[in-house]
Amino acid sequence: MILVSGCLLGQPVRYDGRDKLSEDALLLRWRSEGRLVSYCPEIGGGLPVPRRPAEIIGAGGGTGVLDGCARVVTDTGLDVTDAFVRGAHRALQAAERAGARMAVLKESSPSCGSSRIYDGTFTGTASPGVGVTTALLEQHGIHVFSENDLHRAAEHLTRLETADT
Repeated sequence: MILVSGCLLGQPVRYDGRDKLSEDALLLRWRSEGRLVSYCPEIGGGLPVPRRPAEIIGAGGGTGVLDGCARVVTDTGLDVTDAFVRGAHRALQAAERAGARMAVLKESSPSCGSSRIYDGTFTGTASPGVGVTTALLEQHGIHVFSENDLHRAAEHLTRLETADT
């Protein structure tokens, strides 16, 4: 099983009330095989749709948030850290319940980014880093890939399946 950001599967759960539907052949195949577990950590954490855009402020990205060194704040200054942490823990629970050992999450999201996130200036500038949910999943041995890296995700899935036989 593979945990997947709900927005990538066409669910209108993003901050702007839209989706980011991916029609990549690998995701479509995995979906038809019944391998995907859809989850939006921000909704799981109790945030509404639509909502104000949020970014991580402080050092360490998602790991820094989990360690208490950084915060997640909206563009109006509202601290939504608790909702992001709660959503990350609920995403981990969903992955564990389903037996998911990998995830495909939305790049650049303060929850789901796996190689880059926005830098906290609300200027559209991305920098290297991971989101809160990605950090927590990886701390628990669930490897996270972005929708831009599905070839590597497929290779990882093959390795997992080979190890299970």
